[in-house]
Amino acid sequence: MRIACFDSGIGGLTVLHEAMKRLPHEHFLYYADTLHVPYGTKSKEDVMRHVNEAVAAIVQEEVKALIVACNTATSIAISQLRQTYSIPIIGMEPAVKPALDLNRTTGKRVLVLATPLTLKQSKFKDLIARLDDQSIVDSLPLPELVHYCEQLNFDRSFMSNYFHTKLSSYPLQHVGTVVLGCTHYPFYTNILREILPSHIDIVDGSAGTVSRLVQILEHEGPVSCSLQKDGYDRVDFRCSSQDQAYIHKMETALHILRNQ
Repeated sequence: MRIACFDSGIGGLTVLHEAMKRLPHEHFLYYADTLHVPYGTKSKEDVMRHVNEAVAAIVQEEVKALIVACNTATSIAISQLRQTYSIPIIGMEPAVKPALDLNRTTGKRVLVLATPLTLKQSKFKDLIARLDDQSIVDSLPLPELVHYCEQLNFDRSFMSNYFHTKLSSYPLQHVGTVVLGCTHYPFYTNILREILPSHIDIVDGSAGTVSRLVQILEHEGPVSCSLQKDGYDRVDFRCSSQDQAYIHKMETALHILRNQ
């Protein structure tokens, strides 16, 4: 049986890529809700409805676990999904804890980059209230970035100008770690490394999410021992619009990640 990975678009491929590295014997289903991408600028009610529809379609397939590879969808729908379905469901959250662990003794601040809806949800606010006892976490919404990623816009000049503009009001000399709080954002890690001061670490939630998946799979039973071919043969791509051109886009985006 396959492990499903779900996002509104191609962003969750960053999590899938990590899972493919950590679980080389597993087979995956990747589902993009292309009819409703992006989630991060929609209302909470709309996102809840879209997520429920997408997951209902996913569980019709033979899947043994589901990664909700979207911070926005996790913050809104994860509790309801776990109450509705019996398979293990792993969510995402901005990697605030590892970022704080890196900065507690340095005097530097943490800057969380995420979608507007993620930053507005009580799940994110509760996370900060629980972990940020030194009040060193700032946040910055980047609503355009998912759109650029969905366009496969990785032009270094254009994106560098975008990030310079967005970050211009932040005293980066006081920032120790930048958290990529949307699964689309790690596509731009290399560009961010070029423009951010060298002392700044960049973290995202993919590694922690996949570590949790591995723990759950090992608890449920032995992981798959049937070796799949490396590459696309290990992934079945689906999208809610049933758009073959978008499936090709997903294959292209995964290839970009594998060659970064």
